[in-house]
Amino acid sequence: MPGPAPTRRAGARPVPHPVPRPVPRRTTRHAPLLRKRRMMRLAGAVSLAVLATSGLSSVAISSLGQDIIRIDAFAGLDSRPAPGPGTNFLLVGTDGRDSITPQQKQLYHLGGAACHCTDTIMLAHLSADRSRLSIISIPPDTYVRLPNRTPGAGRRPGTHPARINVAYAEGGPSLTVRTVEQLTHVHIDHYLETDFTSFMQTVDALGGVPVCTDRPLHDPKSGLALPAGTTVLNGGRALEYVRARSVNGTLNFGRMEHQQRFIAQAIQRATSSGVLFDPDRLSRTADTALRSLRADKQLNSADLLNMAQTMRHFSPSSMEFAIVPVGNAHFRVPHVGTTVMWNKKAASKLFDAIRHDRPLTVHPHKRHAPQGIPVEVNPAMIRVEVMNGTDKPGLALRAAQALDATGFTAWAVTGVPQKVTHTVIVYDPRWDESVQSLATALPGSTLHAVKGQGPVMRVTVGTDYRSVRLVRPEDPTPWVDTTTGIAALAGDQLVCL
Repeated sequence: MPGPAPTRRAGARPVPHPVPRPVPRRTTRHAPLLRKRRMMRLAGAVSLAVLATSGLSSVAISSLGQDIIRIDAFAGLDSRPAPGPGTNFLLVGTDGRDSITPQQKQLYHLGGAACHCTDTIMLAHLSADRSRLSIISIPPDTYVRLPNRTPGAGRRPGTHPARINVAYAEGGPSLTVRTVEQLTHVHIDHYLETDFTSFMQTVDALGGVPVCTDRPLHDPKSGLALPAGTTVLNGGRALEYVRARSVNGTLNFGRMEHQQRFIAQAIQRATSSGVLFDPDRLSRTADTALRSLRADKQLNSADLLNMAQTMRHFSPSSMEFAIVPVGNAHFRVPHVGTTVMWNKKAASKLFDAIRHDRPLTVHPHKRHAPQGIPVEVNPAMIRVEVMNGTDKPGLALRAAQALDATGFTAWAVTGVPQKVTHTVIVYDPRWDESVQSLATALPGSTLHAVKGQGPVMRVTVGTDYRSVRLVRPEDPTPWVDTTTGIAALAGDQLVCL
């Protein structure tokens, strides 16, 4: 299976040809494989954060719990994974926008028809001792096989290939739960579902959520326009932030990273703004969070009260975040399009930790500060083929190995290139930002733009080549547990300082 190919600023890093973490970028004009209108909603996680840190009384929780819209998320499910220690929530954001006003649609760039699918899918694990919340983002384009709906409609009994976000449209919450459980082998205890309006109302109830950035962020598709520094976002602007994908090189994977950063900030906001110690404001906030949810019938008032009491002192450091490891971010499926294939071995280790209630992040005293020159586009998103432009045997292989060691997906190729004195990087101008990361790793190299070359960059090593400089992404780097290989971010790595 071929490795993933980046778009403008990105590629994917396989091992050796599949990737740990994906994927392209550019606007949808250059990435037709991804839907133009995909929206990321975080209200379920934000609502869970509000409830978990609320400390409301038993009477208040019981009263508010009656306002949740109940659904049968586990109807007809059988052969399910066995329950384990801790509590697992499936958090989904649907593409519902019926309650969005025309003014909001125009102001927050929310035009277009809904796909009636799940744009956001997260698995949240609350540890048995209630001290840790682990959130794993599941790519909405994940490749799955879903049961055929009606043989009489042209489908034979059995299954058909699809993206995981289509499970909701074809079988509702119960098929979504079944599909996630089959993929992860993790028992889902509770289901929470939200939409556009839910997200905005929950953020506004918190009094807005601050986000921070080292450089201005602009995304014409979502309408995002943030200056450098810290900005407190209301519900509408927060929606722009979590929808944005043209501000980094990872498209939907970048969106998932924005989600995680936003959730950590929402937790920080709830625990540090005084909302927990103002009874009136606390009641209004929790009321909004609960009214904005659709939840399974089994999530009762006692569950909410238990969460409120045991997690009252929750903070970003109590949270950890991961994205399902990816093996191929551009797996083409006939009649479906481009899907995301997981790295099965790495994903298995990740979900095994969830099943056994183990932390994902490395203990602080084992962490090491990331090394290398910071670059804007993550080298793991960039694919490079290397040729030898000298008479030195094996130079292309050594250079490819050095690039691979610093994070690029690189391999040596044979050929008869022109002899060169200075190392040359040939690249497609659509990936003009990605090439800057590669040029940083190969100082003194000459850049040569060739239209139509595609996402793979071609390096011809010259006689001036000495070594590859170590580079790293500007954004927080996940800590990797060397014993398991699991990469995750702690919540306190994501909040504004």
